[in-house]
Amino acid sequence: MSTDPCGPGCACTVGNEFGADSAERDLRAYRRAGPDRTTRWLLDGLRGGDGGSVDGLTVLDIGAGVGVVHLELLAAGAASAVDVDGSPAYVAVAQGEADRAGLRDRITYLAGDFVELGPTLAPADLVALDRVVCCYPDMQALVSLSASRALRRYGLVYPRDSWWIRVASNAFNGTNRLLRRRFRFHAHRTADVEATVAAAGLRRVDIRRTILWQVAVFERT
Repeated sequence: MSTDPCGPGCACTVGNEFGADSAERDLRAYRRAGPDRTTRWLLDGLRGGDGGSVDGLTVLDIGAGVGVVHLELLAAGAASAVDVDGSPAYVAVAQGEADRAGLRDRITYLAGDFVELGPTLAPADLVALDRVVCCYPDMQALVSLSASRALRRYGLVYPRDSWWIRVASNAFNGTNRLLRRRFRFHAHRTADVEATVAAAGLRRVDIRRTILWQVAVFERT
């Protein structure tokens, strides 16, 4: 029986590519140092900036990994969260960390492809995709559907639209093809991503960049 929750040939390949070992490494890093820089920027944007409150708000964390984004927002006062991830191993580790933090009863977990599951999910005040867009080939479907679920703010961490990112992406994907790995890294055009978000009725209110990543936060107009 396949461990891929999306089934054979589905775009959601993380169930096989990111397993228990990877999840445990990410959890150790989070416990040791907290959220990394781009995730801190994402959280700041979702809160609405310095001093912003998330009290009573709902969260939809797509490709949640070990749960860093929604755990931090719940600890800051958010009411509840939905964790959607294509890797059952990451969902299991996220559940364990939520138990440890005493937040488990405020989180709903779903293992699978968000594009398949999304139409059944209720909208949330805050929607986050932290380094998820780069893992999904159909950007239009993922971003359009996820942005439509954002009632207040929508945050993305995804690769910069730079030539060196595209060169590195092509090299990485070529290596994975040779090694018969299913996972591909996708460097989608920034203009295409932002146009898709705008079509869902959101406007960008914040953008921050590192050499590799950009953190964009949008608000419902």
